Amino acid sequence: MSQLFETMTVGEIELKNRIIMSPLTRCRASEGRVPNDLMVEYYTQRASAGLIITEATSIEPMGVGYPNTPGIWSDEQVEGWKKITHAVHSKGGKIVLQLWHVGRISDPTYLNGAKPVAPSAIAAEGHVSLIRPIKAFEQPRALANEEIKEIIKAYRVAAENAKKAGFDGVEIHGANGYLPDQFLQSSTNQRDDEYGGNIENRARFLLEATDAAIDIWGAGRVGVHLSPRCDAHDMGDNNPRETFGYVAKALAQRNIAFIFTREHFNEPGLTAQIKEQFGGVVIGNEALTKAQAEGLIKSNTIDAVAFGKAYIANPDLVTRLEQDTELNELDTNTMYGSGPVGYTDYPFLETETA
Repeated sequence: MSQLFETMTVGEIELKNRIIMSPLTRCRASEGRVPNDLMVEYYTQRASAGLIITEATSIEPMGVGYPNTPGIWSDEQVEGWKKITHAVHSKGGKIVLQLWHVGRISDPTYLNGAKPVAPSAIAAEGHVSLIRPIKAFEQPRALANEEIKEIIKAYRVAAENAKKAGFDGVEIHGANGYLPDQFLQSSTNQRDDEYGGNIENRARFLLEATDAAIDIWGAGRVGVHLSPRCDAHDMGDNNPRETFGYVAKALAQRNIAFIFTREHFNEPGLTAQIKEQFGGVVIGNEALTKAQAEGLIKSNTIDAVAFGKAYIANPDLVTRLEQDTELNELDTNTMYGSGPVGYTDYPFLETETA
């Protein structure tokens, strides 16, 4: 049997297989960024995954940067997520909540007119997602030190709310050019206080957010999401090997449940180094085939594999991989939007067969 279908332990979470559903922004939450019944159906359809990592979920109103993405700061949002966790658990699934703050990758349109915030007042190249006509990113406002402390408190409250909502754990979104990544990488952090300068200071924000989650959950139910290729949202670091090596070792000291790396494996990368320096469970991701995933697990480069686009189009991805069956094709036109089309209407294998 392929190792993909073996059980495994991730921190304190027991998984029925090594196939992970990646966090996938789908923009289907209701008014107030409240999870809804359509989202219940979507996640329940995919409960055969070893672990579902939810779509990125904002920890506070200033952390949003896309339309109709869910939050975890209000009682209504907690109640909405409760329905999802209960439904996934009733199907034998496991689900963790990804905690998100986009930082500079936002726009006053999403922030009631306020400027986006960041470690330093450096605008990202590119344009704001899903705003038409296309609009360039605005220059963010550099956070004051006391504001940073408040955001770390927001991570703690979000972790508490995730526990109230019945999740199996949380993942800190420290990747893809969002706020923790902006603090971590040298191109976006030009601070000269305790949160900037050397790597210890630049990593402080990510590690404090992680510690806040650990305080609520214990280390065995906390993961961290990293993108060591520095290839999203105009990011860059003067020494990624040193930067992500430091983070991997700091997270090893904390004994967290897992590190998730989004890094294309068709080029040399840092995941193998991160795995060696972390020593714990590493989930690999980005455009991997079943054969590539099996090879990376066999070589001990990763321990489990996350699929993103394949999971959008194939709610029964585990079955399809197990049977080596053709996958549904993704319709990129319906990835974001509203309603069930391109969301909960992708066919299951048994439906196709029937």
